[in-house]
Amino acid sequence: MVIVDTTVWIDYFSGVSNPETEWLEREATRQRLGLTDLILCEVLQGFRDPGEFAQVRDELLKLEVFEAGGAELAVAAAENYRHLRRKGFTVRKTRDCWIATFCLVSGNQLLHRDRDFYPFEKVLGLQVVKA
Repeated sequence: MVIVDTTVWIDYFSGVSNPETEWLEREATRQRLGLTDLILCEVLQGFRDPGEFAQVRDELLKLEVFEAGGAELAVAAAENYRHLRRKGFTVRKTRDCWIATFCLVSGNQLLHRDRDFYPFEKVLGLQVVKA
């Protein structure tokens, strides 16, 4: 399963062409794609038009949406943040710690366009799709 991060969805729905959106376009029918509830929320928040919101919501809800919460994941994300900080990496956004930790725990790959995920890949072994 490939979890598609908010950064890729935003570019994709905005019509931005980059290696990640091209991979998504090419692999959408070949790969199992998913997202977390947090990613779903972030993507949908960006739509002002009610019709676009509904269309994107319906399309994203066709994918597997994982509930990525709870105390256990929160503790694991905090531990990962602290570990990376000790190694000299500061992750700027808590939500990125949460998403990366979810992927690490669940064994899913991540498709993203966000530098905050690089330390998770380099230090903690996050599996990242190379677009």
